[in-house]
Amino acid sequence: MFWKNIAPINILRYNHVMTVKLPRSMLTMALLLLFFLLIPAGIFSQDFFNWSVLGSMFYFAADNGVNSDPAPILPSLGGSVSLRLNNFLRLELTEDVYFTNYEYNYEYGYPMACNPENRSAFVLGFITGIQLTGVIPIGGGITVRVYGGPAADLRIVLVAIGLNHPNDFTGGIENNARLQTNAISDYFWGEGRWFMPVAGAGMDFPINEKFLLGFDLRTWFPVYKLWTNDQTPAIDGWRFGAGLRITPRLGT
Repeated sequence: MFWKNIAPINILRYNHVMTVKLPRSMLTMALLLLFFLLIPAGIFSQDFFNWSVLGSMFYFAADNGVNSDPAPILPSLGGSVSLRLNNFLRLELTEDVYFTNYEYNYEYGYPMACNPENRSAFVLGFITGIQLTGVIPIGGGITVRVYGGPAADLRIVLVAIGLNHPNDFTGGIENNARLQTNAISDYFWGEGRWFMPVAGAGMDFPINEKFLLGFDLRTWFPVYKLWTNDQTPAIDGWRFGAGLRITPRLGT
């Protein structure tokens, strides 16, 4: 399967080498996206290319019982570049960056986002999306956007910051942060659990002659549940986001 084509990356942390695993195809896509995001917008005519700065709040839905930590609400920063295909259609690349703490529930056999005091792993996530966006002007310079497309959560999983007590790295997986971190990484990158298509909608309002202020609502779908044998609650894996964006007005 395509998610078994894994490219290992070694990271030295606390005098231990950890392996972060990325599917080669997704790693290539991420590097290409980074290249495009770093291209100065002025190289291209803004009649066809544009960019946005994104700020969002993410809700990672979870239902792991009364004894678990609450599902996280996380801030995120990101950006996008878009290509206008015609007056009503755009192709957009987005990148949203977030971080949070995780523990591995060895009884259930899957990771859970957690409060800092229960952490085993630090996760830095890059949600990379390619969306086809429909743009509908409704007058007064206001536009409605509706979009969807494939997306992936490219997660770097490291032993949580600040764990240095000997008890944090002894015993079995129920107590050993390093074993839990490896199990969390294996879970996230195994069986295509990084693949999460996105759909969303937004509106853009002119705030001055040069910029638009946008509001967005997005949902990421855990379609990997269709082919994995995860025994997780139905709501687990769903992602919801609400955010703002600043976009230059075309032709300014």
